[in-house]
Amino acid sequence: METGFTETRARPDILGHRGARGLRPENTWPAFARAIELGVDALEMDVVIAGDGTVVVSHEPWFSATLCREPSGRPVRPFRRYNLYRMTYAEIARFDCGSRRHPRFPQQEPVPAPKPRLEDVLRWSEAYAAELGRPPVRYSIEIKSRPEWEGKYQPDPETFVRRVQAVVAACGVTARTTLMSFDVRVLQVARRLFPELALSLLVEHHDRRPLADQLARLGFVPEVYGPDYRLITAKLVAEVHARGMRLIPWTVNRVRDMQRLLRLGVDGLITDYPDRALALLREA
Repeated sequence: METGFTETRARPDILGHRGARGLRPENTWPAFARAIELGVDALEMDVVIAGDGTVVVSHEPWFSATLCREPSGRPVRPFRRYNLYRMTYAEIARFDCGSRRHPRFPQQEPVPAPKPRLEDVLRWSEAYAAELGRPPVRYSIEIKSRPEWEGKYQPDPETFVRRVQAVVAACGVTARTTLMSFDVRVLQVARRLFPELALSLLVEHHDRRPLADQLARLGFVPEVYGPDYRLITAKLVAEVHARGMRLIPWTVNRVRDMQRLLRLGVDGLITDYPDRALALLREA
């Protein structure tokens, strides 16, 4: 297949979004294991905080009515009935968030799985990559934080960052970890407390402010700039690189979009289908 881009620099990184959401249940060990088997450069995941302080891998600080089952086997009811910030991890682990196929991902293979602890995902990933004879993967960990959630669904940003960093440090993967967030407060705390951690500013599709304004609001230049892939233009690529940042957009699933972004010179792709992205790079 003709990809239409010329490789003149280091190969772009492929990051498995929530593991490999297009192939296995999101943010579960089966998804991360599949991504490692495929050969991703990094695992992307989301984290929240349980009521007992455990760092849990989950996109929302509650159980998704689309994805999860109660311990009884009944589908979780909507309206955020279960708040993870008010539950212990032992209670959280009784729910199954892998048996129900996501309706948007027909290729996804359901596998019974609980929401895992961040510590377990990191330790299992290190061991599994070694078992397969693969280089250690990197980790892009999104701290799911919003000002309006504080005190109800999450702790304050400093407590949140400290808990996540403690797990990363205990697992010995600080040098291979990037903390990501849409919440600039999280990144500001992380830079102040743990300057050794690489940081990524995530940007929503509706945020059309100039790059300079976004960085001025943040107060520093992070290592990575992570916008919605639809925001990427040649001008933005040049601006990001001129400031010394890497550009890694999310969430890129169609091959034609991957081709366009690679031609423009992005430094990586976050994708639900790492198999597609890796195949594209092999064919380049």
